[in-house]
Amino acid sequence: MSEVSAEVVATGLRFGEGPAWVPATADRAGQVVCTAVAAGALERIDVETGAVTRVADVGGGANAALVASDGGFLVTQNGGIDFTRTGLYDDPPPYRPATPGIQRVAADGAVSYVAETSTDDGPFLAPNDLVASADGMLWFTDPPHHPPPPEPAGRIHVMAPDGTSRVAARGFHYCNGIALDPDGTPVVIEGLGLLRLDRAGTRDDASREWVTEQVSPNGVAGDGFCVDADGRYYVATTTDHGIRVLEPDGREVDFLAIPGRGITTNCCFGGDDRRTLFATDGVPGQLVAFEGMPTAGLALPPWPVPAKTGPPETG
Repeated sequence: MSEVSAEVVATGLRFGEGPAWVPATADRAGQVVCTAVAAGALERIDVETGAVTRVADVGGGANAALVASDGGFLVTQNGGIDFTRTGLYDDPPPYRPATPGIQRVAADGAVSYVAETSTDDGPFLAPNDLVASADGMLWFTDPPHHPPPPEPAGRIHVMAPDGTSRVAARGFHYCNGIALDPDGTPVVIEGLGLLRLDRAGTRDDASREWVTEQVSPNGVAGDGFCVDADGRYYVATTTDHGIRVLEPDGREVDFLAIPGRGITTNCCFGGDDRRTLFATDGVPGQLVAFEGMPTAGLALPPWPVPAKTGPPETG
């Protein structure tokens, strides 16, 4: 598996995050969309040419993206990060805070909110990553802002297509990336490890089990991750600058290194056969691809856009 190597697809992303594969259509080749956290934007990347085009300006801190069934997208809005204080840029973008929540970006780029407040537990903290299940539910992490408080405050939410949500689990120090096992069981990055939750989404702490309490031998936390068809985890391990590949039982079987120094934030499978692994580097701000992966990525359903409801229009 480590015979594959990273190839730079696109550069110039202002802290790229949350990549998602957009399948080809009759008139367009497959593409990758990703967020640019520092720019508060959703970007579209032509994987053949590396061209980056703006899909939408969502403000704040766009953290992760998910394809919707109507050709649009959902975005987790963490509320914004003041990059003038990070030291990552000589010319840091201005701080533009936004309301934390789940945003919808329509196919034409129009931006709206699907949800700004949990139905059963008040305003969101800083929504980070998201995934849709086969039954149309949206799972997303809601950690506190950095630095996290001493008391664990992070939550996992489940949202129906109509925007109503509930807290599925709480009490996380910093719940970050989220994905689903092949059987639909949610798995999240928590602290330095990878944690499997109750498939039913109960709030019982006893229903959680560690896949591994440490994803990196260097003590580096994972960020986002994705899953292949056999249930392996591909974890972006930030300053390790690469992707650690773990078996379902947590054993590391490979490390996909990205040359140079950087901060790897997230990854997704794509390509017509789902055998290309795309990864975003927040620093230096690029999208890379590992082509010819031996196992295809797990097929991901889009978020189902709810049908319009209400009285018929008259006129």
